[in-house]
Amino acid sequence: MKSQSLLLAGVILVTSVSAECSRSFVVGATTQYIAAQTEGNPAKLTAITADNLKYTESDKTIDITTGVLAQAMKIDHNRSIYDTTLCATFTELIVSDAAKPYVIGTRMVFTDDKVSLIETIATKPGDWAFNATGYLHWNSLETWDPIPASDRDSREVIQAAGDAYFNRLNNVNISVPFVTPCARLEGGAYTDPRASGNDTCALGLPSTIKVTNRRYVVDEEMGAVAIYVGFPGLDRSVAEKPMPDSHFFRVEAGEIRYIHTVTTCEHAGCGMNGTGIPPPA
Repeated sequence: MKSQSLLLAGVILVTSVSAECSRSFVVGATTQYIAAQTEGNPAKLTAITADNLKYTESDKTIDITTGVLAQAMKIDHNRSIYDTTLCATFTELIVSDAAKPYVIGTRMVFTDDKVSLIETIATKPGDWAFNATGYLHWNSLETWDPIPASDRDSREVIQAAGDAYFNRLNNVNISVPFVTPCARLEGGAYTDPRASGNDTCALGLPSTIKVTNRRYVVDEEMGAVAIYVGFPGLDRSVAEKPMPDSHFFRVEAGEIRYIHTVTTCEHAGCGMNGTGIPPPA
């Protein structure tokens, strides 16, 4: 009887956890987040935020009412993925308004049906390769449809592809599963602007960079993983300091098809005086 009771308790626990992290729940919460950002009204999230909510922008903890979430925006594009195992979401937003453009990546983590952590990387002019119009254009040419159920990779395979990419940045002997074609979008600069059909994701990769503090959102249905890291070497004025960075990978049949990055810098132009990655032609 005791073993049966323990088994029943385990079933109840698993069911409870699954219900707390159902896809419908995190999709609904993400919809509320996008609405809050559109209106510039953090209060629209009050009903789903934990009392001890931690809100960060560029890895700095701030009051949610003083950050970018309090700015109304006309959002030209949004794409989200949902991790029902880690109870987390990632949302990519593009605002091409010439007066105040943004490319934003936001990771939300849930505990007991409440948002306990919001990590936002809000890039703007002066950040790494920033060009919101370019980001929107190249994004619109890509296909990020849901993966048919019979063709989906496991979360382990999807995450491993993203990890291999970051591991390669510090070890040229590591093989990264890039598919052909493959394209990387950094701030607005695209590695394959002429649709060459080649693997261009490997272009310009460093070999001595060790990223730090990886945090994940994995979505098997979308074949995608967003990985938040600290990325040193991007802001040349503080080259050894890891910059807040998000890499968003599309993985198909275990291979990387697209990579989207957003990275903030401490100094406008990332300390390169205009010598960095040029905007798309």
